[in-house]
Amino acid sequence: MKIGIIGAGHIGSTLARRFVDVGHEVSIANSRGPDTLAEVAAQTGAKPVTAEQAARAGEVVVVTIPMGKVPELPDDLFAQVPASVVVVDTCNYYPRERDGRIAAIEAGLPESRWVEQQIGRPVIKAFNNIYAAHLGDNGKPAGASGRIALPVAGDDEAAKAVVMGLIEQIGFDAIDAGGLDESWRQQPASPVYTRDFDAAGVRRGLAEASPERKPEWKATDRSPGTYEQPA
Repeated sequence: MKIGIIGAGHIGSTLARRFVDVGHEVSIANSRGPDTLAEVAAQTGAKPVTAEQAARAGEVVVVTIPMGKVPELPDDLFAQVPASVVVVDTCNYYPRERDGRIAAIEAGLPESRWVEQQIGRPVIKAFNNIYAAHLGDNGKPAGASGRIALPVAGDDEAAKAVVMGLIEQIGFDAIDAGGLDESWRQQPASPVYTRDFDAAGVRRGLAEASPERKPEWKATDRSPGTYEQPA
């Protein structure tokens, strides 16, 4: 499978390496251009490209950049990308440490619905609730005891199945978390966020999640701050 990744941070570069490891052809982009990705390419086996090239790379495109930067993506990034291409959103909203206030999310719009609105394409929510290091190193064969499970939310069942298949290939159980309007169940502060649960644990955590965003995950009038000093 040909996969494009927009974002070469911790999650993006980790996914690039893992997808290459299982035989996929991966292109990766960042905001500074392919000339700055030599080290990432050497570490992952992915091909450095522009964001436009990554969006047109093949059958799956992963958007994995800071949520506050999503509106800075080119307006026509997906204009010529076939509707059959699966777009994956890994973004999380960190208002106090990075992204600042996003009014629609503060008002209750699921994070990935907001991403859809910005890029003009339906998305599948996945890979947002696990630490990059665990995503890179803690995969296990199917059926292994303690295999970590990852939730996947989206409205297109066929697209969701593609993403779930990729998750299984790199060593994790994929759990159908429902439609995209249910994707808040896997956002920061939810029971499944960064917890490395097995399949039963993820299903339980999704069921127990509350739609009320906890105060520490809401923006303040001073947001954003830094990770060391959130505002």
